[in-house]
Amino acid sequence: MRTWQNEQEEVGRKEMIVDNRYCASSFLMFRSIEDPARMFRGGIRPALFRDYAYRTPVHDSEELAAHLQETIQKEAKGRRLALALSGGIDSAILARYMPEGSIAYTFKCVVPGMEVTDESGAAAVYAKECGLEHRIVEVYWEDFEALSETLMKHKGAPIHSIEVQIYKAALQAKKDGIETLVFGENADVIYGGMNGLLSQDWLIGDFINRYSYVLPYMVLRDYELVLEPFRRFEKEGHIDGHEFVSEIFRMEAMGTYSNATATAGMKLLCPYADTVMAIPMDYQRIRSGDTKYLVREVFRKLYPGFTVPPKTPMPRPMDEWLKNWGGPVREEFWPHCTDTMTGDQKWLVWILEKYFDMVSK
Repeated sequence: MRTWQNEQEEVGRKEMIVDNRYCASSFLMFRSIEDPARMFRGGIRPALFRDYAYRTPVHDSEELAAHLQETIQKEAKGRRLALALSGGIDSAILARYMPEGSIAYTFKCVVPGMEVTDESGAAAVYAKECGLEHRIVEVYWEDFEALSETLMKHKGAPIHSIEVQIYKAALQAKKDGIETLVFGENADVIYGGMNGLLSQDWLIGDFINRYSYVLPYMVLRDYELVLEPFRRFEKEGHIDGHEFVSEIFRMEAMGTYSNATATAGMKLLCPYADTVMAIPMDYQRIRSGDTKYLVREVFRKLYPGFTVPPKTPMPRPMDEWLKNWGGPVREEFWPHCTDTMTGDQKWLVWILEKYFDMVSK
């Protein structure tokens, strides 16, 4: 199978192609530039995540726990670490392995006069249990307006909205003398937490519609359907959801975290991300509700008596923040194209227009 790493090696041997239509369409569909040989503008090469040279094979929860512990202990020798701690089990597991007294940061989005998803309470319980110093990083819409351009300049492409939160936390960590930020990212992707994409045997057309964040013909006057990433995983008209996200989504997600931390001058450590399941995924367990079962087993051993919390994505109340946005005005976009979109979809269009504005200056 052709891999992203193969493509990166080939890109290093040939010239980049300026292709705004492809890049804009790819960003809307995948939140990333899927062809590493293409760029929005000459001289601005997208800073894509380079994959791990080796990923530790994991057969069971004991091997997973051992890898996570050893990875953090090794990094802690001679470096100050801090943990991004949510209310979920992935980062709670890592909290058990952090050196006692380490700082744990929790992101808290603030919308004046409105209650939004807040993981700080649940995170505080884990921090206290593990002897960590818990600090809150408050995130406002003004942060997205102020910090997005810096992140896009570093990335050479539009950004995922969570990059702003990660970047703000990384800047704070740097002020606090931290050298490495630890995240639980990729646990869902590798160990079967993305149950919506693993819930059935997908026909390729249904999967394209389900996975694509924004179909580009809904937004762009000049567009193309970027289908090669889907075709790469097609077998007799079907797509295996886990195989697809294990490469396509995993690389996009790691590019998000690596860009945000690197822009702040911080080292990134994602202990789950350099592992790979060495056994077949048990779809029956996942589809019966036992998602991410190896990770859950580790959590239960480390936190006996604790209830496994429900899975929630990193909070960002885009519906509220962008509810009064009238949509893009540049000529590349259809008028009123965002009228029926969710907040997260609106963000992709909002930031794409901001990127066009930035590179047009």
